[in-house]
Amino acid sequence: MLGTQWIVKTLKEKGITTVFGYPGGQIMPLYDALYDGGIEHVLCRHEQGAAMAAIGYARATGKIGVCIATSGPGATNIITGLADALIDSVPVIAITGQVPTSLIGTDAFQEVDVLGLSLACTKHSYLIDDATQLPNTLQEAFNLANSGRPGPILIDIPKDIQLADHDYQTYLTPTSIKTPSDNAQLNPISPDEIKQAKQMICQAKKPMLYIGGGVGLSGAINELREFMTLTQIPSVSTLKGLGVADLNNPYYLGLIGMHGAKAANLAVQECDLLIALGVRFDDRVTGKLNEFAKHAKVIHVDIDQSEINKLRQTHLGLQGDIKHILPMLNQTVSIDDWHNKIKQLKAQHPTRYDHPGDAIYAPALLKRISERKPANTVITTDVGQHQMWTAQHMSFTHPQNFITSSGLGTMGFGLPAAVGAQMSRPNDMVICVSGDGSFMMNVQELTTIKRKKLPVKIVLIDNQRLGMVRQWQELFFNERYSETNLSDNPDFLMLAKAFDIPGQTISKKSEIEGALDNLFNSKGAYLLHVCIDELENVWPLVPPGAANENMLDKSNKE
Repeated sequence: MLGTQWIVKTLKEKGITTVFGYPGGQIMPLYDALYDGGIEHVLCRHEQGAAMAAIGYARATGKIGVCIATSGPGATNIITGLADALIDSVPVIAITGQVPTSLIGTDAFQEVDVLGLSLACTKHSYLIDDATQLPNTLQEAFNLANSGRPGPILIDIPKDIQLADHDYQTYLTPTSIKTPSDNAQLNPISPDEIKQAKQMICQAKKPMLYIGGGVGLSGAINELREFMTLTQIPSVSTLKGLGVADLNNPYYLGLIGMHGAKAANLAVQECDLLIALGVRFDDRVTGKLNEFAKHAKVIHVDIDQSEINKLRQTHLGLQGDIKHILPMLNQTVSIDDWHNKIKQLKAQHPTRYDHPGDAIYAPALLKRISERKPANTVITTDVGQHQMWTAQHMSFTHPQNFITSSGLGTMGFGLPAAVGAQMSRPNDMVICVSGDGSFMMNVQELTTIKRKKLPVKIVLIDNQRLGMVRQWQELFFNERYSETNLSDNPDFLMLAKAFDIPGQTISKKSEIEGALDNLFNSKGAYLLHVCIDELENVWPLVPPGAANENMLDKSNKE
């Protein structure tokens, strides 16, 4: 068979039923094979949209997302998506076309060194220069994408190799078709290490759980919640860790970091033992690194050895799968005084929604959406103030229900991610929370929603500003508002109507409930355009270079 037919055959064998992409000259042979190949192809209207739709698909299901692009500009357009997937540990396979092998290195039409470009933003990249490499490369790529710490893989395939006719089965070696390694067996934890960890937990007077995205990636949600219930150790989450913890646990404090809850940040700053689970000690979490949990010993559990001691020196590093390690640490602890302190912090720093005036207060709106949404709704966001308000004020029962660009902070992420999530979970509601700045970055994907008749709901929070940048300009750049005024935005309802998407604009609190009725009762896609005050800020805020206990809010921003 042709190389492209083998690619389609392999995708089907790997359980891939949907791919996202955009055709072009050097990938046309693969598109010809897809024409009647039995895999659903979703035509996104920009290759970046295709990559981010594949991310949304993967994050909403835990499966591998697949995107396809042609050579040159098609391939360069997916690079941002691959970078997003790498930093957020998302398993994605990107297949790109390349000029024929005889033309590589000649500056041929639409030739770009995609392998070289992708090295910094993929877990691994391949350029196939011999057709006989195709079967094993595909198998290895799928194994790598989802084993250990997941990540994106790029496979660049010249056009002549796509068209090469071989009996590819004969080139498939047994070692290449093995399933991903059992993560529990990667680095067995010694009994002495478990004993030391349990001793540290028992001796701690003020322990804290620091929950990251790695817990969800390892499938350790049940194990984590059991650990929380048994130990009653207070806990906080990173942005990508939201949805992992049991929200009913009285000692769960929510989001930590630059825009984290005050109680969460203060508790971590006071703790004497920090149990870090699948985290990176990211700067948006830690604030001033040498002041972060400075009184605490650290136990760091992670599948990726490179993360342990990378930024924060640990007292005990456990490399391995959290799902298998965490049950070994289960025990009862006696920390009544610490529990009382946690309750006191929560009582002293409650979240308030008593906003004056008639204007819509975005945190209160998002809280109300969270209260009314079906339990298994998927929320995607773009990046900016609305993203932080969503993380602060909406509740999630599973990390697959909250899909946001955490590490890269990619504007334009929310809409294509919602496309991918809706394709992967057609029976669940998908709501994209976006901002007027981010929405315009990949607005062309409204066409994808129209073509596939996807019932994606869009909540567009519009302050006619590039809100987060404007907030920083207000606080840290002497109110010099350089290029953050978006008052020339289009008429968003008219724009949506051009794609056959109905909608409504609201600007007053009294309009919220009726608008949410329309949003939740709509059978197809719907745009709720929400106008808010341009001067609203996200609080609290840890200023750059400050320790996490030095949070700003409305009362002390001066």
